[in-house]
Amino acid sequence: MENDLNNTNIEPAEEKNGSTLENGNGRDFDVTYLPGMYQNWFLDYASYVILERAVPHLFDGLKPVQRRILYSMRRLEDGRFNKVANIIGHTMQFHPHGDASIGDALVQLGQKELLIDVQGNWGNIHTGDRAAAPRYIEARLSKFAIEVVFNPKTTIWKASYDGRNKEPVNLPVKFPLLLAQGVEGIAVGLASKILPHNFNELIEASIAHLRNEEFELYPDFPTGGLMDCSRYQNGLRGGRIRVRSRITKIDKKTLVISEIPYGKTTGSLIDTIISANDKGKIKIKKIDDNTAENVEIMIELAANVSADKTIDALYAFTDCEVSISPNSCLITENHPEFMGINQILINSTDNTVQLLKTELEIRKGELEDAWHMGSLEKIFI
Repeated sequence: MENDLNNTNIEPAEEKNGSTLENGNGRDFDVTYLPGMYQNWFLDYASYVILERAVPHLFDGLKPVQRRILYSMRRLEDGRFNKVANIIGHTMQFHPHGDASIGDALVQLGQKELLIDVQGNWGNIHTGDRAAAPRYIEARLSKFAIEVVFNPKTTIWKASYDGRNKEPVNLPVKFPLLLAQGVEGIAVGLASKILPHNFNELIEASIAHLRNEEFELYPDFPTGGLMDCSRYQNGLRGGRIRVRSRITKIDKKTLVISEIPYGKTTGSLIDTIISANDKGKIKIKKIDDNTAENVEIMIELAANVSADKTIDALYAFTDCEVSISPNSCLITENHPEFMGINQILINSTDNTVQLLKTELEIRKGELEDAWHMGSLEKIFI
């Protein structure tokens, strides 16, 4: 046996089709080179993160984890609140990435107060306070979500990751949900940042599209603030908007901040104000955060300091004014695409019309079947 091994001669092989080599005995064997392995595996990983985790889909406006949460809540729906811990556990049948990612996504959906009714301490978007533990807070689907988001008869299904269940490819959402909620996600070499828009303005824009009228859409933030949209560029890459806090002068020595820029919290904003004060950019005597349901940051100025000049300095040297760069990227036809806000609304509205038409056709078929069955019964009787 030892002699046979020693006599076996594997010649330097000739490459065939880049992967099949031939040894001295005339037998072929496959070889995968390390650069090719890295390229293929990295592309597979990048595609998975883009399509299955970080970027929302055009038609329902949801990331996969959000879609799975809503579908799980629909399966649990009985009109009563469910513990968030129970919802997370149920969602793990469809989302194989742990309870932490599911819990964070569920809290973000609940804080937007559109698809989910909440009960308990769900945190504060103004202060950045976190929600209570999942075992202490409860949630259920809102009536709006039940009416607009779900219809099993018009849903396309696929097998879950382990093949034990089925889950929707997309939810049949009859509303421009992507623009209403906004989304932010970072994938491999790709990012998406779509800003939230006003609920009523989206409906009015959809009506205008159906009437073949012109319309314009601009962001609308739950934290309020003042906005310059002159360079918004329809939400595409390269666009930029500026958002300012709303600062009011109560008297010569007192300022109050009642609205803050989108993406900032009162804590982070106060930190930048204190930092500017330490650097001598502004001069304040005292700052208090009285935020509860609404933002209220009280700033007491130092002696002999102009309130108007301090307001200008706050915008110049603190996060009282920030610049936001949108990046309207989404998934359509199984690949990422950059699409303007107006085009997203047009596609969403057209999809809603098609869904309503499909629902009516299904209902018509059900009524015809019932009528035929009733006619047959009469004939037989």
